[in-house]
This record gives sequence, C-alpha cells and structure tokens, in this order.
Amino acid sequence: MATVRYFVTDVDKAVAFYSKQLEFTVQQQFGPNMAILRRGDLTLWLAGPNASASRAMPDGRKPEPGGWNRFVIEVGDLAATVAKFKAAGVRFRNEIVTGPGGQQILAEDPFGNVVELFQPA
Repeated sequence: MATVRYFVTDVDKAVAFYSKQLEFTVQQQFGPNMAILRRGDLTLWLAGPNASASRAMPDGRKPEPGGWNRFVIEVGDLAATVAKFKAAGVRFRNEIVTGPGGQQILAEDPFGNVVELFQPA
C-alpha cells in the first residue's frame, strides 16, 4: 500500500474531483484542512492551505500544488476514460502517448496536480 500527499487550495473541491472522476472513497475529512481518500492500495492525503503539512519551511518556502510528480492509475480503455474526463471538464497536459509498455496521458486535478492515466499494452 502507498500513501501520497497532494497539496490543494480547496479540500472540498479536491474531494469532489477524486471521488467522482477517479472513484476514490472518502475515509475521513477534517473540514477544509485535510481529507483522506482511498482507491485500492493507494491512500491519498489532500492537504488544504491550513493543514499542518502546508506550513512554510524554515527557509520560507511554502508547499504548493502542481509540479510533475504523480501517481499512476491503470485503466482498461484509455480513450473512453479520456472522453469521459473531457466531457466533465478535466484538463490534460498532453494528448495520449503510445510507447512500448502501453498508452498514457497526464490529467490535472483542479489545482494542477498530475494524475497519469495508463493503459497497459
């Protein structure tokens, strides 16, 4: 089992995205500060602006959403999943890419955090 923490600016909006679009189930939510969701063996911690993990570091840097690190969700039909997501207004960073291991595309949650959707070859 793996746990990933993503920083978001609106926990309720993030919970809606991950539960409706990616079929995560909400395990716990601590108001606007933090939520814990689960999908299979993946636990996702969503940290809002007032979560303890969002506090500035000693050098002044502040954790924020976005970047290129991501977790991968395998899907059975990537084209159908992308069509469903596009109809729901989900943003993508690229188009479907095909490689020797399969096909992939990078979706963004409402805060710019990346989720890779992958269909094995």
